[in-house]
Amino acid sequence: MLAGFATIIALIALGTLLAQLRVLDLEAQRVLSRLAFYVASPALMVVTLAGADVHQVLSANLVASAAAFAVTAGLYVLASRLAFRHDLARTTVGALSAAYVNAGNLGLPIAAYVLGDAALVAPTWLLQLLVLQPLALVLLDVGVSERRPPLRSVLLRPLSTPLTVGSLVGLALSLTGARVPSLLADPLELVAGMAVPAMLIAYGISLRLGPRPGTGGGAAELTVITALKVVVMPATAYLVGRFALGMEGAPLLAVTVLAALPTAQNIFVHATRYDRGVVVSRDAIFATTALSVPVIATIAALLTP
Repeated sequence: MLAGFATIIALIALGTLLAQLRVLDLEAQRVLSRLAFYVASPALMVVTLAGADVHQVLSANLVASAAAFAVTAGLYVLASRLAFRHDLARTTVGALSAAYVNAGNLGLPIAAYVLGDAALVAPTWLLQLLVLQPLALVLLDVGVSERRPPLRSVLLRPLSTPLTVGSLVGLALSLTGARVPSLLADPLELVAGMAVPAMLIAYGISLRLGPRPGTGGGAAELTVITALKVVVMPATAYLVGRFALGMEGAPLLAVTVLAALPTAQNIFVHATRYDRGVVVSRDAIFATTALSVPVIATIAALLTP
């Protein structure tokens, strides 16, 4: 668990250092974010999903994870509508900041080191990649459009989003058992390897050159998002898993720990791409990453069979 957090912190610190030394600036941060969004992340989706067992998506773990996301995101949407008065795109970024977990570069090491089985993260990972992320990107596209697009355009819009296309290609490869020819697989893996470092370095640049965490406004909203992410979401996963699905022991520990993971870094990339909620998504990642360490440690101590 600590190794997973240490890796993330090291790359964020590198981005901050490069910004401090004026090697990279805010324009470089935008370039890195666009590179991650349009190029590296789609390649990562292909590589990741092609090697995943998508049949694991049909499990109690998935049901509990989906319920935790729905409750947490729903509560944020309610708060956004009643208190913050955000538009669709801004509300989408806030909901993702509250309920979209870092199942990749943090979920995998935590599943391996804390839960003892890296495959336990697969249902959450696939749910986010194949359902939640494409849906969120559609909402963001619609939200930033000046005119309300026709229904046909909305339905076809995911096919024009690189991340969704990459996820669908990876899913097709997994279901069919097909393999990418090595002539293409090797460069694809190299490009995919840029995704997480580019996200984290861009995030580190923003921490140094943008408003400091907690000083960019929206303290009340950040508090709501943080509480939803580190308290409400794991509590919901536990309650649904324990009392609705009858889970116990290691499976219940797994679904609770995974729900307590911090906000994923790619939410900051999406916020930057659509220019909505950039500061609050950045601050949510910072706050939930810091708080998730003691929260996950506590959950592991209480629920470890």
